[in-house]
Amino acid sequence: MSSRQIEYSTPDGLTLVADAWGDPQQRPVLLQHGGGQTRFAWGNTAAALADAGWYAISLDLRGHGQSDWDPAEDYSIDAYGRDTTAVVAQLGRPPVVVGASLGGLAALHAQGQVEGDLFAALVLVDVTPRLNREGAENIIRFMGANMEKGFADLDEVADSIAEYLPHRKRPTNLEGLKKNLRQHEDGRYRWHWDPAFVTSRRRLNPETGNRMLDAASRLRIPALLVRGRMSDIVTPETAQEFLDLVPHAKYVDVSGAGHMVAGDKNDAFCSAVVDFLGDL
Repeated sequence: MSSRQIEYSTPDGLTLVADAWGDPQQRPVLLQHGGGQTRFAWGNTAAALADAGWYAISLDLRGHGQSDWDPAEDYSIDAYGRDTTAVVAQLGRPPVVVGASLGGLAALHAQGQVEGDLFAALVLVDVTPRLNREGAENIIRFMGANMEKGFADLDEVADSIAEYLPHRKRPTNLEGLKKNLRQHEDGRYRWHWDPAFVTSRRRLNPETGNRMLDAASRLRIPALLVRGRMSDIVTPETAQEFLDLVPHAKYVDVSGAGHMVAGDKNDAFCSAVVDFLGDL
């Protein structure tokens, strides 16, 4: 199944690029990737959802992929939450939101800012209000490495990913990596996101965790938490904390998957999400 490219606007004038799969008359599912990823992280998932009768929209978050970089370098959770709310308004009806990591926090924050139901349901992919600090720091270190000098070729990129994700098989065909990179005038490849996303101090603040906990405690819409069993971001304890706050939420722990659940075990992930949506 093929996709088509569409665009959304944010309250502060940025353009967000997305791929849409399926019939727009069907119920919408908005897919929001994690920090440092792009909308292409959801390709197989979006196609599977469209095949199951949903209208799937895979979004590049601000500062990522083909979406605009913010001249003001505002990559705070508040900014991502406002963007989520704006995209939902442009959809015209409440979607199911599937958010991985940053995309999930943005959705949780957006829902927490309103009294009613902004979404039809929420799927959090390996993210909870309280994150394991060591795992989060590992992500930041990976994103910061080679940020300035980039990579000489795709083999260097693949080697870097393999070092960061040793449990994942190194791909033999490296062409797919180009979707997450930009080749600059010096011939070197650099990641397809704004370096200010890593360096900006406004991206996170000490109150973020408490605000996320408060937002979770007020969730009334159907919810699903999908954890990668090998995750260094969501521990069994933080997963249980979320389930205690949202007792009606469903929970899936995917064996053999780390933080990048959809990329590690895509079939199992898609099955869990499609089954959850089928029960709505």
